[in-house]
Amino acid sequence: MSDAAEFPITDAVQQALAITRRGVDELLPEADWVKKLARSAATGQPLRIKLGLDPTAPDIHLGHTVVLNKMRQLQDLGHQVIFLIGDFTSMIGDPSGRNATRPPLTPEQIKHNAETYYQQASLVLDPSKTEIRYNSEWCDPLGSRGLIQLAAKYTVARMMERDDFTKRYAAGTPISVHEFLYPLMQGYDSVALKSDLELGGTDQKFNLLMGRHLQQEYGQEPQCILTMPLLEGLDGVEKMSKSKNNYVGITEPANSMFAKILSISDVQMWKWYELLSFKSIAEIAALKAEVDAGRNPKDAKVALAKEITARFHSAAAADAAEADFNNRAKGGIPDDIPELTLTGAPMGIAQLLKAAGLVASTSEGLRMIDQGGVRIAGDVVSDKGLKLEAGEHVLQVGKRKFAKVTLG
Repeated sequence: MSDAAEFPITDAVQQALAITRRGVDELLPEADWVKKLARSAATGQPLRIKLGLDPTAPDIHLGHTVVLNKMRQLQDLGHQVIFLIGDFTSMIGDPSGRNATRPPLTPEQIKHNAETYYQQASLVLDPSKTEIRYNSEWCDPLGSRGLIQLAAKYTVARMMERDDFTKRYAAGTPISVHEFLYPLMQGYDSVALKSDLELGGTDQKFNLLMGRHLQQEYGQEPQCILTMPLLEGLDGVEKMSKSKNNYVGITEPANSMFAKILSISDVQMWKWYELLSFKSIAEIAALKAEVDAGRNPKDAKVALAKEITARFHSAAAADAAEADFNNRAKGGIPDDIPELTLTGAPMGIAQLLKAAGLVASTSEGLRMIDQGGVRIAGDVVSDKGLKLEAGEHVLQVGKRKFAKVTLG
């Protein structure tokens, strides 16, 4: 990038670099990124920032938004962000981090997931300033001849340097030839889009570097790459995942979202601030200093929960979620509890709890009563033999499970 050496590294460029680096795992090569920023600042030409996502599932959780947040920060700096939907590459199946061949999706699944995914991503990105592309635009026309020519630009030895391929080969686990095509096609996306920077999780580093290599092969200025850390879920140990049930979905109800965020540890909270909050680095540092000086860390956690809840719902919904949480903490009854009608009065309390879906079994219901974890209209139930007559009953198990049951 010798052509960019003449452009000055201004305070604005330094600030843009600080924003870029916030919370990242790696920025490679950083020196090239500084030159790109300087050239953009001097010429007024926005940089092209690419994020490619395969719509393997329709819903997004907060873990997915870590990379989207970084895209939004770069978007707010005035750069052109490209939300690339991998409708072609989804049919291959990304092998990254997997110990078995990933089953490809059908075109119908891809279309459905892509529509929902972008709608949800637009809760983070500014949709009016986001370029949406599908990689089938250039991958389909490539054809067999073009694909062979593309494959000639990378070696099997280099491909086998990928950690997951190396482990699978050593273990005798099958690797299909088409899996080698995935990083090639993802890299070719960068060529087609002439991207200046590509983002991804730490598990995407090999694929991102492929983009740099192929851009050089095609005579383009190579992109820089930026990897973001994987967000640990509510347990503070495993990465956020629906399969591990430690996630916060961005479309789940405001009350649930707020309560889940408040459940994370005080230590974990600061990483969530760094990766999820839109507050400036200075604002977060000031808040952390206040906590270190003796302010209750719950105040900071409430502020984080309200910020995130407001982002995906509204400020009013975040305020209501806080009030609901405080009401529950005091033993109060929230407004938005599920309502259902059951027959069979009179009914034993444990049986009723199971029928209402508040416990998995009557034995669990009896155990919760023993522990003082069952309430009716706010009053603790101690009689395991209690039978409820026909009428309306507000049931509570633990701090969060409620149901309004009309028993007939």
